[in-house]
Amino acid sequence: MTSALQKNRPGAAFPFDNSYVGLPQHFFAAQAPTAVAEPWLIKLNEALAAELRLDIEALRRDGAAIFSGNLVPEGAEPLAMAYAGHQFGGFSPQLGDGRAILLGEVVDRSGKRYDIQLKGAGPTPFSRRGDGRAAIGPVLREYIISEAMFALGIPATRALAAVTTGEPVYREEVLPGAVFTRVAASHVRVGTFQYFAARGDTEGVRALADYVIDRHYPALKEAENPYLSLFEAVCERQAALIARWLHVGFIHGVMNTDNMTVSGETIDFGPCAFMDTYDPATVFSSIDQHGRYAYANQPGIGQWNLARLGETLLPLIDAEPDNAVDKANAVIKSYGERFQAHWLAGMREKIGLAGEEDGDLDLVQALLSLMQAQGADFTLTFRRLSDLAGDDAAEPEFAASFREPDACGAWLKQWRERLSRDRQTASERAIAMRGVNPAFIPRNHRVEQAIKAAVEDGDFSLFEALLSVLSKPYEDQPGFAAYREPPKPDERVLATFCGT
Repeated sequence: MTSALQKNRPGAAFPFDNSYVGLPQHFFAAQAPTAVAEPWLIKLNEALAAELRLDIEALRRDGAAIFSGNLVPEGAEPLAMAYAGHQFGGFSPQLGDGRAILLGEVVDRSGKRYDIQLKGAGPTPFSRRGDGRAAIGPVLREYIISEAMFALGIPATRALAAVTTGEPVYREEVLPGAVFTRVAASHVRVGTFQYFAARGDTEGVRALADYVIDRHYPALKEAENPYLSLFEAVCERQAALIARWLHVGFIHGVMNTDNMTVSGETIDFGPCAFMDTYDPATVFSSIDQHGRYAYANQPGIGQWNLARLGETLLPLIDAEPDNAVDKANAVIKSYGERFQAHWLAGMREKIGLAGEEDGDLDLVQALLSLMQAQGADFTLTFRRLSDLAGDDAAEPEFAASFREPDACGAWLKQWRERLSRDRQTASERAIAMRGVNPAFIPRNHRVEQAIKAAVEDGDFSLFEALLSVLSKPYEDQPGFAAYREPPKPDERVLATFCGT
């Protein structure tokens, strides 16, 4: 650690209570952040800081220095985590935190433990010829999307702060540098397990599994087979998570095994995006040239990634290899059923069904097929259906979602017949539907506009406005009605990019 980083260490800003650093030394590399030239605080998430029991006054005063890595708070034990991963199907035995440094952990007001990590804080032993830095665009994107996901009620890492560094970052062009501070239930990934399994380090896998059980699934310590139960629990959380992604039209973009947490949180908002016009084959990521991580492929990729996790756990699940494989395969097979149950339950809510009937799946799929054929906007169509559920006068607006407004007539008739068999008033139904069908999502063109203004003009007003709107996605917010609208043809964003 350099002398510059040792000076003026704020003593009370973070009540650190670190646990990952207590694991064997080959789990990580001790690594201090690299100081930057002129840090400036773009944004501090004070509400989150309060939940984490942080000293907000200290962060207001020293936040630029702390969140850039220039000041390392007392109690921090900076490290870069080791992990491996399948990236677009190809296995890399060593990846690790190439531009991220875990400062330490805190326990929030409710007793939950969280990592605090600097992303873009300089090179680490895992940087693989990279500079360890981040550009301002990807930092703002991750801030916006992670906080939007939180407001939507979807498990995700959170944004604590963003700073500029006063230094350039060299990518395809020269860009302003920045550092993002991420908060996560933990940063343990499927790829973390793969790192040790690839080295034949069964005891490393066991130590990691025990750590994950203690931290995320403590009830499993009493299970008959804790490691099989851990696998089941991770599969359940991922099935529920990916179903939630589909419910709001979210496309992760890089569902590599090193981007799948075992805690069940969404992590790494690189070339992610929210779908405008409904099409299950939608891809935004510029590096996903074959559509591996397209919208509709995400459930299957989740299962594939989890199978890779299961492979690492086999020696722990059963000493007899064949028995271990059979047990793990049974869990993987059940994932499909888990996902389908979560997805259909959420889709029933989105179209206002209070009960369950055998034909509900057909009704949902008929609407999705209609939306695809008619070029309907995913978010706007479901929000307008919520309005229609409470007021028949809203039918023309709902019908306007489709290229041919009359095309929805037959489906609406079936939908109303189905609703007639539910014991729910129109008002109750509309309120419930508005609680699951957002009016506002991070429209790709809005995100790009905010990033462009910040990068080209140093103007963060669009960034702030977007954050404000997205903090209340299920409210109508008449003053911001324009943020509900899909992009105009010349505003469409067709590709998003990884910020590495």
